[in-house]
Amino acid sequence: MPKTRLHDRRSSDLGSLVSERRNPSSMDIDLMSSAEIVACMNTEDQGVTEAVAAEADAIAAAVDRIVAAFEADGRLIYIGAGTSGRLGVLDASECPPTFSVPPGMVVGIIAGGDRALRNSVEAAEDDEATGAADLDTIAVTPRDVVVGIAVSGRTPYVVGALRHAKALGAGTIALSCNPGSLIASIADIAIAPVVGPEVVTGSTRLKSGTAQKMVLNMLSTASMIRIGKTWGNLMVDVTISNRKLADRAEGILREATGCGSEEARRLLAESGGSVKLAILMQITGKAADAARADLEAERGFLRKAIERAGMNPAAPRDK
Repeated sequence: MPKTRLHDRRSSDLGSLVSERRNPSSMDIDLMSSAEIVACMNTEDQGVTEAVAAEADAIAAAVDRIVAAFEADGRLIYIGAGTSGRLGVLDASECPPTFSVPPGMVVGIIAGGDRALRNSVEAAEDDEATGAADLDTIAVTPRDVVVGIAVSGRTPYVVGALRHAKALGAGTIALSCNPGSLIASIADIAIAPVVGPEVVTGSTRLKSGTAQKMVLNMLSTASMIRIGKTWGNLMVDVTISNRKLADRAEGILREATGCGSEEARRLLAESGGSVKLAILMQITGKAADAARADLEAERGFLRKAIERAGMNPAAPRDK
């Protein structure tokens, strides 16, 4: 098909998407005061949580699939273009400091490479082959799960990536904001929070981007919780990389065990900065090496390691 005709067809298809329609609530937004614009946007945003809630079953199924990948030493791989790609890279980059996972365990890939994180490289999304090739740079295997992120659900770069991932035997998840999308038909699991038209027509970094961020938060956080990265709701696997996080780690240890500041600092020093290990040492009275062996035997699950030592594994609650 001639390129111009293909472009015309895609343009026509784009206009039929829910995310590209005009929003009746903001038809006269250019006549509104600042306060009215803010109120209009805030009202529209309130529907985002409902759209995400409607996809709860699919999100939970995706979490189960990601957990299975992690348990098989596989990876969670996000891939997208533009805002969708940036959100995937953002979520991936937050996992190592929050949960002490290696950088390669959750990967974010954006069309156009790292330059596209700060600068628009929008044409990079138009080639299916490039999406597949970018996955090949990280050697995707059947142990991995690939999440294709595209508001429209038809971005060629993401389509190509998901098709290639599926051909390689990897798990596939589609995240879009339009119903019945192309990527949904390709993926094993489809998540599609339909948030409706944007207040600025086609500016999908707004409600659609917010919905995507909420879903990505759930995918990574719920998966990390499922593999033992918290104790109760305490962030016991936080990486201590600056003063703020050192203070947070000490606070978590004190909250978890009831110890004082001096003992918390001693335990953190003896544990090599591992909050999880320090908690286990304080509760069980074991030295670092013995406590570490218990944690390793329970694949890093603090609750199970405490129970293994014959102690009460219940996480502390606020008085």
